[in-house]
Amino acid sequence: MEGYAGFELGPIRPPSEAGSLLLRLTRNCPWNRCTFCSVYKKHPFSLRSVADVIQDIDTLAGFIDLLKNKPGSAELNLPELSSGDEQAFYSARNWLQGGMESVFLQDADSLVMKPDQVIAVLTHLRECFPEIKRITSYARSATIARISEDHLQQMAAAGLNRIHIGLETASDRVLQMIKKGVSKAQQIEAGIKTRQAGIELSEYVLIGIGGREFSREHALETADALNQINPDFIRFRTLRIPDSNDLFSGAEDCHWQRPSDLVQAEEILLLIQNLDNITSRIKSDHMFNLLQEIDGSLQQDKERLIAALQKFINLPPQERACFQVGKRTGHFLNLSDMQIPSRLTQVEEICRQQQITPENVDAKLNALIQEQMRRGMF
Repeated sequence: MEGYAGFELGPIRPPSEAGSLLLRLTRNCPWNRCTFCSVYKKHPFSLRSVADVIQDIDTLAGFIDLLKNKPGSAELNLPELSSGDEQAFYSARNWLQGGMESVFLQDADSLVMKPDQVIAVLTHLRECFPEIKRITSYARSATIARISEDHLQQMAAAGLNRIHIGLETASDRVLQMIKKGVSKAQQIEAGIKTRQAGIELSEYVLIGIGGREFSREHALETADALNQINPDFIRFRTLRIPDSNDLFSGAEDCHWQRPSDLVQAEEILLLIQNLDNITSRIKSDHMFNLLQEIDGSLQQDKERLIAALQKFINLPPQERACFQVGKRTGHFLNLSDMQIPSRLTQVEEICRQQQITPENVDAKLNALIQEQMRRGMF
């Protein structure tokens, strides 16, 4: 196709979309001002043309047909392919091996495209791959708030059945300080509109975004917004930023102060305790999260989730510090792993060698994380 630059892949996707085909509609982030996010900084936003996206779909479909119909084609002579076609080939092969059930639309806010363009892409995608069970996308609340209810319903009818929104916090004060470019009211409006259109909704909450000073406000305001939205999923993410980054740099006489793991656990506890009469599922499904066992339905598992948080909070300081070290060094996945003698012994030896105590554990672990960030490990 004349002017077609080749198949493209964006840089990120949610952990829950690990098995999804990645299809790029836009490049980078149309807002790109949030103080906590460095993914797209220095990268300009642009829209891909519908023709180019459809060509990506057709290229993928061609490779899928080849892989299905010609035994041994998985061993294609890749040097003969262009770099773009090679990416498309690997994407097609991995997706086929994974069952071809889901597609994730990239990048940070695919729905900023005109609704009729999004619908055209969705329609072509479904025509080429009728076996798809789920099509998902990131979107900003401010973008959803601008889309008409009719257009959202048309997108749902065309196949879009899950949207991931970075709520982060519903505290208007914190939202303004982190330059999120959206209000609590807009977040609630966007969430309700998404649910009413029949589209599944994942809302992401950034634990620690309020720092130490606004931890309580962050938890309570966010719980209030989520109670009004009733999203399908509430997903916790632990904030990871360089020490040099002051999230509240634009605020007068206010600086973001990194909260300890204990403060963050208390923040999550307060938030969950204030979630009422909603059917959401809580997910702590990221390796950075301290307590990944926080996973369950609010209707059925709220007390169990609260108990898990209280168990960590109420541990003797030495045991709590031991779990923090074990989790951050990969020896523990959850609290129950502390009952495995061999792992516990290894972690206790790390604490002894590194002279880690309850008083310095957060500082020591933050130094480890900062070094990993400098090395580009995550």
